[in-house]
This record gives sequence, structure tokens and C-alpha cells, in this order.
Amino acid sequence: MTAGQTGGDARWTLVTGASSGIGMEIARAFAERGRPLVLSARRTERLEALAAELSVPVVVVPADLAAPGGAEGLAAAVGARSLVLHTLVNNAGFGLRGRFSALPARDQAEMVMVNVAAPTILSRLVLPGLIARREGGILNVASVVGYLPGPNMAAYYATKAYLLSLSEALYEEARPHGVVVTAVCPGATATEFSQRADVGGAKRFTGNVMTAEAVARAAVAGHLAGRAVVIPGAANRAAVLAARLMPRWLSRKVAACLQG
Repeated sequence: MTAGQTGGDARWTLVTGASSGIGMEIARAFAERGRPLVLSARRTERLEALAAELSVPVVVVPADLAAPGGAEGLAAAVGARSLVLHTLVNNAGFGLRGRFSALPARDQAEMVMVNVAAPTILSRLVLPGLIARREGGILNVASVVGYLPGPNMAAYYATKAYLLSLSEALYEEARPHGVVVTAVCPGATATEFSQRADVGGAKRFTGNVMTAEAVARAAVAGHLAGRAVVIPGAANRAAVLAARLMPRWLSRKVAACLQG
């Protein structure tokens, strides 16, 4: 569907990384609330399949956020369609497991582009409009690992720490203008992430693993309730509390053990 079929005053929600996992379920959760959607990821066929099952207007805008200019290109494509965004969901991201000194530098650079640079750029491009209209918000998919240093996934943990910190700071900046910025921090979740990151055998993925649907529902509900941080699941909230209380030298060793 196109913007012309729905009118220019629709409250569009842009979801990056919407082709699978948490991003797909967040899109479904917003669709249940009647929100028209802009779905973005690299895998166009998956986005189109998702669009076909939803009962709201959907625009598919493929984008590779690891590529130079990918985030700017996505924002420009949305603007060219005259779609006024009410909500931005920065969900796209991936992880890499292994020693920092051994993992390919190019792969780690692309991870930083997707996990850090893209949500930063998209937030910067979208936020002024939200503030001017005094409505809407940004939902960033961070992680409970953002509360820890991460031996054997050092750069990935660091990207999530950045996104969590950015989100909390923007929450305070945007709140006086009627805009909500939320970081959702899931723990181990049953998605394709574990295969790409090669963490299927890690200890933190062999215990309490939530479904992507449960994480997405908690994320959307928390964001719409105006919360700065959402940690889905009691076990994950307990883990974050423990991470905050333990000394940093111990948290490093615990994280290394759990990561395997």
C-alpha cells in the first residue's frame, strides 16, 4: 500500500529489522493497535510476506543499515513517500561471538554501523519532527547485556550499553516535549540472533529464554505507557539488579562464564 491510500495524516510506525524475531513481533503488536507501518530490513520477500498478513496499511522500504549511508537513505525514502512518522523502532542489530582480537575487523565495524550508528542517525533525523509535533516516540531495542562488560562478545555488549545510555539520555531530553524514548532490554530470546551470533551453546541461552512475541508485547506496552526502560521477564529484571549490585570485576567474570 502507499501513503496516498491512507491519507497524509496517518500515524506511521517505522520498524527496522522487521523481517524476523523481535522486530517482526513489534510490527505485529503495533498493527494490533491499528498503526500503519513502514517495514524495513534487507530481506524484501520476508517484509512483503509480513505486510500481506497484516490488516493495516504497510509500506515496505528495504535498507541495508550496515552500508555507508544506509540509515540516511532509509530516512530519505520514508520522507520521499510523504510518510509522517509517529514512532521509530530501532530494532535492527546483530551480534558476534569470539575474541575481539580474532573476530574480523570488517564484521565488527558493520556491527557497530547497524547497532550504534544507524539508530543514532535515524533518531537524530526523526526526533526533531516528533518534538515539533509534540507526540510520538522512539523505541530502541537494547539488551540486558548493556548492563555488563562482555568478554567473548566485547563489541556487541558495548553497542548495547551505548544504545541503553543514549535512550535514557534522550528520554530526559524529549519528555518535556511530549515525546517518549524507551529502551527495551530483553535477555536471551528465541530468534535467529543466536544462530548468527553463534551463541546457541552459551550458558545464557540454555536457561530462561523468552519468546520474541512476549518481548515485543512487553516492549510496546511499556513504551506506550511512557517508560524509559523496559526489562521483559522477572528473571531478566533480577539479573539486571544483580549486575548493578555486584562489583565490576565480578560482573566481568560472570559475563565471561555465561557467554562461554
